[in-house]
Amino acid sequence: MRVLPWLLAAFAALAWVPQSASAQTRAWLDRAQVSLGDTVTLNIQSDSAVSPVLTPLGADFELSNQTRSRQVEWINGRMQTRTLHGVALSPRRSGTLVVPPLQVGQVFTEPLQLQVGAAAPARNDGTALAFIETEVDDSSPYVQQSVGVVVRLFYAAQLASGSLVLDTPEGASLQVIGQDRTDVREVNGRRYNVAERRYLLIPERSGPLRVAGARFDGRTAGSFFDDFFGGRGDGRLRAAAADQTLQVQAQPVDAPQPWLPLHDLRLRYTLAPDRARAGEAATLEIEGIAVGATRAQFTDLPVPDVGSDAQVFAEPAQYDETFSGGSPQLKITRRYSIVPRAAGTLEVPGIQMRWWDVKSGQARSSGVPALTLAVAAGSGGTGQPTPPAQALDTDAALPGGDDAPALAAAPAQARQAWPWMALAAGLLLLWLLTLWWGWRRGRGQPMRPSGPVPQAHDGVRQQAPRVAELRRALDAESFADVAALLCAMAGVSCLEQVMARLGDDRQRQALQALQKARWAGEGELPDVRRELKQAFHDGPHWSAPVISTQTGLPPLYPPPP
Repeated sequence: MRVLPWLLAAFAALAWVPQSASAQTRAWLDRAQVSLGDTVTLNIQSDSAVSPVLTPLGADFELSNQTRSRQVEWINGRMQTRTLHGVALSPRRSGTLVVPPLQVGQVFTEPLQLQVGAAAPARNDGTALAFIETEVDDSSPYVQQSVGVVVRLFYAAQLASGSLVLDTPEGASLQVIGQDRTDVREVNGRRYNVAERRYLLIPERSGPLRVAGARFDGRTAGSFFDDFFGGRGDGRLRAAAADQTLQVQAQPVDAPQPWLPLHDLRLRYTLAPDRARAGEAATLEIEGIAVGATRAQFTDLPVPDVGSDAQVFAEPAQYDETFSGGSPQLKITRRYSIVPRAAGTLEVPGIQMRWWDVKSGQARSSGVPALTLAVAAGSGGTGQPTPPAQALDTDAALPGGDDAPALAAAPAQARQAWPWMALAAGLLLLWLLTLWWGWRRGRGQPMRPSGPVPQAHDGVRQQAPRVAELRRALDAESFADVAALLCAMAGVSCLEQVMARLGDDRQRQALQALQKARWAGEGELPDVRRELKQAFHDGPHWSAPVISTQTGLPPLYPPPP
């Protein structure tokens, strides 16, 4: 009979052990279903005073308002101490989220499930403390069409911090355009601060495209009365916009190529001359406004095709990206320099660009009309064109050349120029007197050049220092500096005259490549520089070298070593 009390005690111990073990550590949520933007509280109860490891929660939740409290209970005559940990969880996404097992000391909690529904957008009826508006400029865009998305956050409280997020939808690219804008508006009798952010959305494939609503999560700065009277609250401020679904259309089969989907395209002349001069550049400027395009999508404005009657030098286009309402807008400006080859009438065809009208779903063409230029004879009587920014060397034309008939046909102009001729004759006489004085001064100590007499052509002395300077310019200076140095060595003002005085075909071809690289944008710059260095490694090869006469004066440059 004495065995019975021991058996009863053993059965009581076995019944108590599971209850004690199950009550050691457990976790639960105060709610099993919430909406995106709401907060759910995770409670963890443990007999241990060790804090739980909450790091695994950061993948799907934002953590805030962590609390800790201790409870003391008497169970079966024994004191039991328990610790209750609490943390507020804000889901980062909708769907079924899992609260993973969390470590508390040497044990782990059981996993928990949480159903997160779509965020319920706040009504903009003036009662909400914050709400979000989303504006999409086209609900049924085409593939690769630029879609403007404007997100506006309305808030009636003073913010201490916060973040506005718009997730990139699957099957599209999304990027922020420009800087955020701020404003103040009144909605249904309530004054709101407005923060506006602009996005550029480009669908990459056809079909439905779900754009999740923008979300805001921040904290308010609080008020004086809350601080003074000990008012409490987390100061959390959240807002969410409704999701939208765009129906993306495929590229039409008959669409013009390259594919350019736009809301509108307008082209116009900002500079349109009606007259020009042979051999001189006339500037033409075209401006384009493309609504619904960005710099990355738009192709350059084409170059007018004038055939062999003139040369056209196109400058790089200038771009300015802005927003017009809720749509991106691109302004393109490009200048052209047209150099007629001869006097007469020059027809400059207008340019045309084909694009796809996303509003009407039709192919369209925009352009500018053709221009007719009345081309007068060049100022030097020549019709040979020179590139823009190169001065025509009209002073180098001597009687007996191409300008002789023009000079002979203008005796009145020659009679009017006699004072300048007299001045030139006086300067020539003064120069001769200077030579005679130098010759008399050097008779007592005649100077003989120690090296070979340098060659000259057309009054230009080919000296070693100038060749070394040319080599340095070809190695490190710009093409403009190289052209200026060659013109100075030849005593002319443009490269066309330098090419005319060269006797080496390879050097002339190298200079022609230099001109194309500078003005027409043709050819790779390193290849052009390499060709120039190989052709001019020992200096220019002039076509008519002559031996300079000895004047008795010391040489202008010292002899080469």
